[in-house]
Amino acid sequence: MSSEHFDVVVVGAGLSGIGAGYHLQTLCPDRSYVILEGRAQLGGTWDLFRYPGIRSDSDMYTLGYSFKPWTQAKAIADGPAILDYVTQTARENGIDRHIRYRQHVKSAAWSTDEARWTVQAEGPDGPVSYTCSFLFMCSGYYNYAAGHTPEFAGAADFGGRIVHPQHWPSDLDYAGKRVVVIGSGATAVTLVPELAKSAAHVTMLQRSPTYVVSRPSEDRFANWLRAKLPAKAAYGITRWKNVLFSMFFFNLARRKPEKVKERLLAMVRVHLGPDYDVGTHFTPRYNPWDQRLCLVPDADLFDALKSGAAEVVTDRIAHFTPGGILLEGGRELAADVVVTATGLELQLLSDVAFEVDGVPVDLASTYNYKGMMYSGVPNLAHSFGYTNASWTLKADLTCFYVCRLLNTLQKRGLRQTTPRIGAEALKPQPFLDFTSGYVTRAMEKFPKQGHRWPWKLYQNYAQDLVTLKYGSVDIEMEFSNPVPTHAQKRATADA
Repeated sequence: MSSEHFDVVVVGAGLSGIGAGYHLQTLCPDRSYVILEGRAQLGGTWDLFRYPGIRSDSDMYTLGYSFKPWTQAKAIADGPAILDYVTQTARENGIDRHIRYRQHVKSAAWSTDEARWTVQAEGPDGPVSYTCSFLFMCSGYYNYAAGHTPEFAGAADFGGRIVHPQHWPSDLDYAGKRVVVIGSGATAVTLVPELAKSAAHVTMLQRSPTYVVSRPSEDRFANWLRAKLPAKAAYGITRWKNVLFSMFFFNLARRKPEKVKERLLAMVRVHLGPDYDVGTHFTPRYNPWDQRLCLVPDADLFDALKSGAAEVVTDRIAHFTPGGILLEGGRELAADVVVTATGLELQLLSDVAFEVDGVPVDLASTYNYKGMMYSGVPNLAHSFGYTNASWTLKADLTCFYVCRLLNTLQKRGLRQTTPRIGAEALKPQPFLDFTSGYVTRAMEKFPKQGHRWPWKLYQNYAQDLVTLKYGSVDIEMEFSNPVPTHAQKRATADA
């Protein structure tokens, strides 16, 4: 099978992959690249998820690209608007011409002799092979094929319909129906107020509460500023305002968790009134930012609860019944439709099988370098966003750093860049310091981080901006120029 060669192969045409294409053609204009997308369309998450009310839980001034101002009035945007934004970015910059669709990458093998990856993909007409000098994984962090659904006793006996938000059926009619949404995360708090607009009644059934914060869907400061300044200047100022505020709030939550917790719960009481049982339904057992906070625009969830169109029930499921769900507390929730908003299945690098010089790579045994590369693995980077801020903030910095590496290799006349652990041994720490179920379920499959830079993730945009944009690229990084074997030299000479 013949292989098509590119300087860079990008895997994934979602928010990260389109951003990678822009940075590559802007900062490395003489390098060729291709984007391999396993699905039939670009957009990633924002094309895959079609459930009612799908929206961002980050503001678009930070979730948007640094190079393309968000100009719509709503800062908390819905899924179709975000997909349109990503699609426009790809089309306006000619990135869409570099995308190969229905290319599901299965494996990647690095050859030190050739200083290149051989990437094997499954295309619509069978196996396809590509080679590249650098492999950039922008495929997200979860399994696109299936979400996480626990085994519920008696589910087969349920007379209604059970659906997962990741694969929302287009023919589902919930108007006038009794709906139970299982879960308390971002998806659940998005679905409940939207479903409540036409369902007979919606119940959010949670095993334990999550911190929920209301925020205006429109950023009045940003809209005012855009009327006074050029779009790019207004966007940049608003972006930094939101970044700094989120950093301040996160650090405050780490330093004074009880004070922040008290403030968050007080805000919920303001919305729901003094008689609502906030202690049971909105008071988590963990501290703020041990898990990601749930954002609700314009208090829509609280409004649905106050109107009676929706309710929150905090209990455990005993088993399903033909007419609904029996709880351990004894109550039975009547339901025509059950939505299992029970989370994602985390997946590292799309479960691609990697090998270096014929030896399989166990990424779980590696250390993560600067939040994007892996110890001992050459010319491979992974775009992975922040857990405490917008995904794209880190994705943008990762793209910029990858381009720095590519330009350093070219400038020095070298072909290989490999993170190497220095003389000081690393103390292993989890890849993500988060207690969310979808994280804890998967951490054993993820690489470790160390106790010091550049092997430790600080989840700090300002710090990463300085180190990734302006810091040295040589810290515990080996740049080299593999020498081809004698057989390869002879083959080259004979050619």
